Amino acid sequence: MPDRIMYVQLKTGYDLDRGPSWVGWVRFSKTWKTAYFHGRTLRRWPGMFDANFFDIDTGEEFWLSGPKRDRTDGRYSRQQPEVDEDAREAYEAFLQGESLPGRERG
Repeated sequence: MPDRIMYVQLKTGYDLDRGPSWVGWVRFSKTWKTAYFHGRTLRRWPGMFDANFFDIDTGEEFWLSGPKRDRTDGRYSRQQPEVDEDAREAYEAFLQGESLPGRERG
């Protein structure tokens, strides 16, 4: 299964990108339809208003995307994500211009 450093934000219960967010390792299934993050199983589901994955156990909705170098991951908020310790080194290198692990070609 592919592992990627991703930006993850909880959407359920929060307005205009104000939910808690993280930058950390996300493991994806071979089909990329299921993601595993912080002990949660997230399933991709088209047609959600402001999210692209939902937690199969709680129904909470999440936004997952690759992190941005300019740190504008939250569209309407300047709130910075919590960076998981095991992703910190690679994320900080990415902010300085390096490629993210597994994305050397895009």
